[in-house]
Amino acid sequence: MFSIDNLRIRKQKVSAASFPHWEFLAPCLFILAVCAGWPLLRTIFFSFTDATLSNLSDASFIGLDNFVDLARDQEWWQAVFNTFVIALVSVPLETFLGLIIALILHKNFRGRSWMRAIVLIPWTIPTIVSARMWAWMLNDAYGIINDLLLRMSIIDEPIPWIASNSLSIVSIILVDVWKTTPYMALLLLAGLQAVPQDCFEAADVDGIPMRRQLTTIVLPLLKPTIIVAMIFRALDAFRIFDLVYILSSGNSANATMSVFARRHLVDYADVGFGSAAATTLLFFVAFLGVLYAIFYHAKIKKIGLD
Repeated sequence: MFSIDNLRIRKQKVSAASFPHWEFLAPCLFILAVCAGWPLLRTIFFSFTDATLSNLSDASFIGLDNFVDLARDQEWWQAVFNTFVIALVSVPLETFLGLIIALILHKNFRGRSWMRAIVLIPWTIPTIVSARMWAWMLNDAYGIINDLLLRMSIIDEPIPWIASNSLSIVSIILVDVWKTTPYMALLLLAGLQAVPQDCFEAADVDGIPMRRQLTTIVLPLLKPTIIVAMIFRALDAFRIFDLVYILSSGNSANATMSVFARRHLVDYADVGFGSAAATTLLFFVAFLGVLYAIFYHAKIKKIGLD
């Protein structure tokens, strides 16, 4: 029978077996260190130098000058603002819509398996492909979105969804929500399936309406899953690059932190300053990861497995 005591016994057995065996993990850790660790350390190193693409080997150490210049750069703070707007608007919207989809897919109805597969299609499309597709659809000259709105007499003239600075952020958020909501729905659906079904059956027998079931049963039991899903999604949202770069064509007014770092690293060949921007983004995302680790550790400790 499954119980907390059984989990404690299993944990003791695993600890007694001295798992993990590092000889099995060594190849994976070596590949990870070479492919990710070394470039990461080089980026952090370059952030303290005046390196450019033409003098990578002769770069001089300048301390925190790049970070000071970054703090004074108005375009950087605009990129930070854009990143926060996209993340703070898209993640709650994706969670809310994902929860609705998860609740629908959790019910038993004919064709549920097919519907679950269809819902995941936007998420499975590569971001570059979907971003280019939406860029064509939102084009003010030949886009199908403006054409449909004009045919339905909702607008009188084409709207520059991507060319306008304010509308471009809205377009990025809408496309991001369209693409990533299925991911949130998948995570929340997995959480719903882990909830004991007896709770829903008892609520149906007692005649509790669905809205009350949502507030008294679903949300309290699903709260840990929702928090974890939002943290995972926030980690991606703050690193968003390809969607913004394609939809805004690298426009500095709509750039995010990752787009800003790429522009200075590649377009301006300022490796030191671009690395400082990338390092700042790295430590911010790492901070979110630490928050998730603290939350996960507290959750495990609460049920007595630590």
